[in-house]
Amino acid sequence: MEHVSVAELKSRLSHYLREVRAGRSFVVTSRDIPVATLVPYDIDDFDDLESIPADPNAEPIDAPVLGAPPPGLPDAVELLRRDRDDRDERLLQIALEAIEARRRREAGGDST
Repeated sequence: MEHVSVAELKSRLSHYLREVRAGRSFVVTSRDIPVATLVPYDIDDFDDLESIPADPNAEPIDAPVLGAPPPGLPDAVELLRRDRDDRDERLLQIALEAIEARRRREAGGDST
């Protein structure tokens, strides 16, 4: 299965969706670590879906008006970077633990 990075997938999503519709599958990677697979959807699964009609008596939702953020809040870009780095670090740790567990299993040292 071909690998595609998150950045490449984001920049060419329509292309990859066309490829998947044509039957191809992809492993999505984040910093060279597999995080997902992009595979064709089994159209037969649509039979299991149930349509939920809209409530005709539902009240419309008024979205709040957003203004300038209060002073003293951290920069949004910095928060996003920290969050991404934290997720990448956790993902790397999970991958390393999985690799170590596989090595133990293959060496016969772990029965799980």
